[in-house]
Amino acid sequence: MGLTKLQKRIGFIGAGQMAEALARGFISKGVVEASSMIATDPVAARREVFESFDVKAVSTNLEVVKESDIVFVAVKPQYVGPVLKEVRGHLTDKHTIVSIAAGKTLSSLKEAAGDDVRIVRVMPNTPCLVGETASAMCLGGQANDEDAETVRTLFSAVGRIVQVDEKMLSAVTGLSGSGPAYAFLVIEALADGGVKAGLPRDISMALAAQTVLGSAKMVLETGKHPGLLKDMVTSPGGTTIAGYHELEKGGVRASLINAVVAATNRADEISKL
Repeated sequence: MGLTKLQKRIGFIGAGQMAEALARGFISKGVVEASSMIATDPVAARREVFESFDVKAVSTNLEVVKESDIVFVAVKPQYVGPVLKEVRGHLTDKHTIVSIAAGKTLSSLKEAAGDDVRIVRVMPNTPCLVGETASAMCLGGQANDEDAETVRTLFSAVGRIVQVDEKMLSAVTGLSGSGPAYAFLVIEALADGGVKAGLPRDISMALAAQTVLGSAKMVLETGKHPGLLKDMVTSPGGTTIAGYHELEKGGVRASLINAVVAATNRADEISKL
């Protein structure tokens, strides 16, 4: 089933790689037409990238706001406040601000943009660059269920999105925000194991990455618990249980849990700076 086509104009303040991935995803899934999008960036080369796939590129933030219904703020966190304060006088009740900046709380976004603005804070992750993001959103300001549904439709074009209370976003950061790094480590380690066992590096890496991809797909598409899927692969006295035993002896499960908790705690610390 295809995604709903939105009759909205989408603007990007900041035209970096994440904004590009979003725009390309919206177009490829038919959610928004290129002609209904506009972007700005201080770097001319980034504006030219957007123009290369028929998105209008302009030189000022105000132009984006004036021609958009949904404004993605896709700049580095330290620039979010100044950017919103710059355009604040031109924001109306028709605008929905979507911030994808890490660590910028709803209260800080509301302070910069004004009390009457609809605000949605989204925490995406880097697999957005290949259309497979795991994102979470929370609502602030005057944002309502319609805004949530609009953002859900947009981000469904580039992966998956869930709605949470803002107090959970640090945990989201620790899990899915930082999680790709943990997954890359697992893939790299599996590939190294294959090389040690005698496989060529390129074959080992391809098998490791596809194994992780396929396993994730089984969890998402079957709805079965990972433990049950693990048991399906683990025959009594077989090869898998021998390898699994080594993972348990090495504390892999506990290490991954600790990594998520440590990243969550650090996200909490950063949000208070």
